[in-house]
Amino acid sequence: MIFIREKFEIQSEGQHPTFHNITEQVKDIVEKSGVKNGMVTVYSHHTTCSVMVQECSHDRTYFGLEYLQQDLCNIMEKLVPTCRVENQYLHPGPKHVEFGDSVGEPGPWTSLNTDAHLRSCFFGRSESIAIEEGKMDLGEFGYTYFIDWDQVRARKRIVQVMVMGE
Repeated sequence: MIFIREKFEIQSEGQHPTFHNITEQVKDIVEKSGVKNGMVTVYSHHTTCSVMVQECSHDRTYFGLEYLQQDLCNIMEKLVPTCRVENQYLHPGPKHVEFGDSVGEPGPWTSLNTDAHLRSCFFGRSESIAIEEGKMDLGEFGYTYFIDWDQVRARKRIVQVMVMGE
């Protein structure tokens, strides 16, 4: 049984949800692992991010989002509106803002990302994909995306990949 764990960095943009097509990076890790049959799990330890498998819609908005991604953002805006001001949601409370200050966050405004936490709950923070004959079984149209829902600021994010199999 082979177990491989790798990480790589991506950069979010801030001001809107950032979608990263990470399909090729994950495929490269699977290929390097030598696993012919097994599973690959793509994971985010960031609680404001998600991983999903979805079709690439090819067309893009003027801001660079694929149309399907923009549709998803439009729906999420209706379900979980972007946090714009303090007290829009119960979170963050004063204790959480104090905690953020104690760990070096640039300001209390960085805690106004409740929408990102809630959105990641809907989509989850990982995907497991079967590996068959050394290749990820994404289907004909599947791509792997890492989404940073946190619009408060741009920052580096870590994508974690675990490959298991024979």
